[in-house]
Amino acid sequence: MPKYSCVNKAKVSISKLKPGFSMATIGKNIKVYFVDNDKYYDRPGLYGEKKGDYPDNLERFSYYCERTLELLKIINFSPDIIHCNDWQSSLIPVFLKTKLANDSFYKKTKTVLTIHNLAYQGLFAAEEFSELDLDKSLFSIDGFEFYGKICLLKAGILFADKVTTVSQGYADEILTKEFGCGLEAVLQKRRKDLSGIINGLDYSVWDPEKDDLIFQKYNSKNADDKSVNKKELQKLCGLAVKKDIPLLGFVGRLAEQKGVDLLSELVKEINTFKVQVVILGTGDQKYHDLLEEVAGKNPKRFSLNLKFDEKLAHRIYAGSDMFFMPSRYEPCGLGQMISFKYATIPVVYKTGGLSDTVFDFNPKTQEGNGFVFTSYSKDKFFDSIKRSLSVFADKKIWNKLIRKVMDYNFSWEESARKYIELYNH
Repeated sequence: MPKYSCVNKAKVSISKLKPGFSMATIGKNIKVYFVDNDKYYDRPGLYGEKKGDYPDNLERFSYYCERTLELLKIINFSPDIIHCNDWQSSLIPVFLKTKLANDSFYKKTKTVLTIHNLAYQGLFAAEEFSELDLDKSLFSIDGFEFYGKICLLKAGILFADKVTTVSQGYADEILTKEFGCGLEAVLQKRRKDLSGIINGLDYSVWDPEKDDLIFQKYNSKNADDKSVNKKELQKLCGLAVKKDIPLLGFVGRLAEQKGVDLLSELVKEINTFKVQVVILGTGDQKYHDLLEEVAGKNPKRFSLNLKFDEKLAHRIYAGSDMFFMPSRYEPCGLGQMISFKYATIPVVYKTGGLSDTVFDFNPKTQEGNGFVFTSYSKDKFFDSIKRSLSVFADKKIWNKLIRKVMDYNFSWEESARKYIELYNH
């Protein structure tokens, strides 16, 4: 990885390897190698700052990709597979099949490219193409060219041996015009090499039975202890302490992608629902302003926390009854998996990884595990909340539901098995 400025603040021992490279060891014996270049990486942000992306990002990440391939020779590691992530490393499959096509060191090396969010593509001005030191013919419709610009992610998709994304639902969606971000035709061309593997959850961090950040630990056998977390969260957030009023939580970016437009509509009409809402996150200023106005009018019903706070995030998962994820699109989503573990039932829009993991609950058959709306609108979102409140009122059914979801296993073991199958292929 690039040796970003935050690396120097990490509590690990970093040693110099060669000029331009350093390394550290983490875990039991996991070696992490760094591409050193203070001019490129010793900056406050990784890819940019509030005013936008760094203007020299093409130079920064082409340097990173070239130096990574040099490093492998220095440490004499000829890999079977190089697994690249997003546009920042998308040049590696290109370099291997162009500049390094006749290099015996990489003769057997294959590449996998994982797309975490197709909306971030690595777009640059066409006149910067010469900086890549690649044949001019590659700036074409069958290469880097994308509406007159350089698109690193497009090139990565075309040159990688396999392409993955972070859920099967999202892999299907990005083949369509609605979710393809202009790259749907390129992805359709690679359809047979495209797959979706959902991200796993780290249960050493997200498990209410072991979580030191919450008020009271609990598991599926003593799920009643969850109520202590709700009571303490209500106190902490200045909400009325009432056991029977449903408490709805949200943790995430306050951005349109996350469905905050729908969330804003809900809190504006909070008095028509007998609920409390707690929101944690930062994002677009327009949502900050709108939510602050509502919070000022409803301090006993609505708690707004415009910040990043890891401890509070854990406490919201543990103390809420339902968890909002009305995202317009969600490549994978971890919030719904975390909320299951904490016996907090998700209310979601059917998209991407949410459609792979959350299924609408039917109180008659008791099948399903959450509350899903399939048409992106305020009315459908409100309907799903009303259904969740109706089930919450039936304590017998609700308690069965929360105990069921707590025992789900979304650990990395299953995802890792699928990656190994892909690598073997």
